[in-house]
Amino acid sequence: MPDVTTKNIAGAVREFAHPLIGATEDYNPLMDLIGNARFVLIGEASHGTHEFYEQRALITERLIQEKGFTAVAVEADWPDAYRVNRYVRGVDDDPTPAEALSSFQRFPMWMWRNTDVLNFVAWLRQYNDSLAENATKVGFYGLDLYSLYASITAVLNYLRKTDPEAAQRAYHRYSCFENFAEDTQVYGYATGVGLSKSCEEEVVSQLLELQRRNAEYAKQDGRVAEDEFFYAQQNARLVKNAEEYYRSMFRGRVSSSNLRDRHMSETLDQLVAHLDRQGHQTKVVVWEHNSHLGDARATDMAQAGEVNVGQLVRERYGDKVVLIGFTTYTGTVTAATNWHEPAQLKQIRPALSGSYEDIFHQTGLSKFLLNFKDNNPVIPVLQESRLERAIGVIYRPQTERTSHYFYARLPDQFDAVIHIDDTRGVEPLDRMAKQETGEVSETFPSGF
Repeated sequence: MPDVTTKNIAGAVREFAHPLIGATEDYNPLMDLIGNARFVLIGEASHGTHEFYEQRALITERLIQEKGFTAVAVEADWPDAYRVNRYVRGVDDDPTPAEALSSFQRFPMWMWRNTDVLNFVAWLRQYNDSLAENATKVGFYGLDLYSLYASITAVLNYLRKTDPEAAQRAYHRYSCFENFAEDTQVYGYATGVGLSKSCEEEVVSQLLELQRRNAEYAKQDGRVAEDEFFYAQQNARLVKNAEEYYRSMFRGRVSSSNLRDRHMSETLDQLVAHLDRQGHQTKVVVWEHNSHLGDARATDMAQAGEVNVGQLVRERYGDKVVLIGFTTYTGTVTAATNWHEPAQLKQIRPALSGSYEDIFHQTGLSKFLLNFKDNNPVIPVLQESRLERAIGVIYRPQTERTSHYFYARLPDQFDAVIHIDDTRGVEPLDRMAKQETGEVSETFPSGF
């Protein structure tokens, strides 16, 4: 049975929570909280929960329609997401949302190739098509850095069309990676332990050359050329940062984690600066895992020296930022047992006693919004550091405490939290392995 303390805390949460009942006006208080913010970062407690994707999409649609947001930036690779961007803005030949999502072939495919994302991409295209011809269309962009080889290909393809001589120079520089058979792990190990020379000098030189020729390339044919140059330049920047990231993996987890989140934050900055050239201040919705978007300073990540996107964006943009998290108590989740293994529909164990999720479950509310701004009286009640659950693309129930929990101060981590007590796994577009019937005993950090 829950102890008296958590019962009292749950009672306070229930008193000040805003129940979500499936009505059109459910998120009115959240819209009020967001106000005139430029950046709304919406997290997820797992990479495989239907309700997180569904509700995040509903909130984003309202932000686009009611508050003028014109960009959605997600925890996905830049070239894969840019294909979706071209589709939703009506500037490519993909006939359907499913085709536009077909570049997402890297594990975990279900993270972006699922029915909820498909529906949102279809909505974006329909919304953009309804706008006046000269209106700013909503874009879809990736912030992550795993696409080293795909980004190399994108840079070369761009230069072959615009400057064949420069393409030859780029090909020569990027040929430094040829000996690793497109295996970034092998590259990181070989260079990290000194078995092979790194490609750092080459990737930096290529990015600098592109940057020097900015005016020449970007002004060749108006706005379209400017966008295409920006796309190529971001790929070159990604190659530079990814090269450093894969080398850093063998120096320690914190080093590589910080590089990744700094890259995502830097990409967001570059994206906003580019889009602002359209003549108005861009508003961006960001979709990533809670562990990236909740302020790291409010978690035990900070004690290990880690930073994340939520912290970096808050530090840069201050009160123009709103951070929103999701939590769940139990249900199912689409996840893998080991890296690169097929997705399974896994049962989520009930949250650990005393955790934030356990307290929220004790409220008896199936779904609610909790505001951590506007001097909500519940803030001091939840200020004590408590366990919070995080499920990435890996879920291992038998090592639940070690693999999937960390300590956090929720009111400092987020500006608002949405709790959905019982959730279900996303439905992948690709064939999924049968539902898991047993659990595993290995321990391994979850992939966020």
